[in-house]
Amino acid sequence: MSGSPAVVMRLVASAYSVAEKAGTIVRKVLHSGELGIVEKTGVNDLQTLADRLAQQSICASLSRRFPKITIIGEEELPDEEVQEDLIENGQAEEILQKTCPAEYSGLKEEELVVWVDPLDGTKEYTEGLLDNVTVLIGIAYRGRAIAGVINQPFYNYQLGAGATLGRTMWGMPGLGAFGFQLQEVPGDRRIVTTTRSHSNKLVTDCVDAMEPHEVIRVGGAGNKIIQLVEGKASAYVFASPGCKKWDTCAPEAILHAVGGKLTDMHGNAYRYDAKVKHMNSAGVLGTLRNHEYYVCRVPQSVLQALKSD
Repeated sequence: MSGSPAVVMRLVASAYSVAEKAGTIVRKVLHSGELGIVEKTGVNDLQTLADRLAQQSICASLSRRFPKITIIGEEELPDEEVQEDLIENGQAEEILQKTCPAEYSGLKEEELVVWVDPLDGTKEYTEGLLDNVTVLIGIAYRGRAIAGVINQPFYNYQLGAGATLGRTMWGMPGLGAFGFQLQEVPGDRRIVTTTRSHSNKLVTDCVDAMEPHEVIRVGGAGNKIIQLVEGKASAYVFASPGCKKWDTCAPEAILHAVGGKLTDMHGNAYRYDAKVKHMNSAGVLGTLRNHEYYVCRVPQSVLQALKSD
């Protein structure tokens, strides 16, 4: 029928509601006190019951409504029946009412790839650093991140009892970004945000080469991109493999929607096709402005160690 929203807008509207549901699940598991932690590859690579339930909820909810999309989630989970109470059928009305950018209006379900990190910042989640935690749902077409949804389940948690917990932001290049107030670090300051738990000499050498006035070390890729768009950091610098496509797809789309940029350390864009390797092996460099300044300052030792895909 004419006048109905484009497929991609319906998918983003569903992803918004599904991310909110996942955020609720993440909060409930924490409040239950039973995190169900397992180590995947070591103490810095954890999975909890919240990761498992949130991914089941996101993947089952989206694939039920959009059976032809490709969904790639972080967690390798057994094929099993998903409980009905994990399914979210809602769609964000405000998104359905937006005008789809013309270049995406004719996209079909089967052309879209959805990258899901059900709980970005799992280590921080287990340690109580709750503002680092995000739920990430990124949508890609022909290898490019074209829409992203980030839910921050514990936004406002420092305010204590009575505060409304959580928020959801989303963005689409060509349309804009919503759910936060865009701010920039004052032009004369360089504040670099980098990894909290995966540092090494390469990472610190690269951060130092940017000549920052200040360095912030926090968990979660989604959280670091939020710092960029809210004026808390000017660059996200991570000169190491370790980040995966589900960590960067949604944040990249939101960053691009406000004029920012996310690349590897060589300044090359990552691709998000269904068949690409999951690891962002040449590191991650994200900025809201002046991307070239940072690319030009990446040390030769870093470029040699991190081969571009």
